[in-house]
Amino acid sequence: MTALGKALRKRPTDAEQLLWSRLRMKQMEGLKFRRQQPVDNYIVDFVCFENRIIIEVDGGQHAAENNKDRERDTYLQQYGFKVLRFWNNEVLQNTNAVLAVIRENCLSHPPPLSSPARVEELKKSRERKVTHLK
Repeated sequence: MTALGKALRKRPTDAEQLLWSRLRMKQMEGLKFRRQQPVDNYIVDFVCFENRIIIEVDGGQHAAENNKDRERDTYLQQYGFKVLRFWNNEVLQNTNAVLAVIRENCLSHPPPLSSPARVEELKKSRERKVTHLK
């Protein structure tokens, strides 16, 4: 699986390359995204494990594979992942709109309770409440 992911990272589509240039190095709300990563039995285009968000950039071949994509999305959603799908041409022609959808989902899909970031967020929230009550 990791060998396939590595090979895919060497040959990104134009849309994947453009999106990666906007997601890498924590540019999206300080979240770390990885590209062409294995998630169980699947390799996903982009994933943020912290917030459990997967981004797929689909080309024309996915029109014929719609049922497979739905099964895959359902499987990943059962494990708490939010799956966002965009067409290549959406990413290339409406990059800012695609990024806005990703940003909105990053903000509305908080990390699971067990993640260190989520635990820290809950601690700070409790501290604010305690301080407010004093």
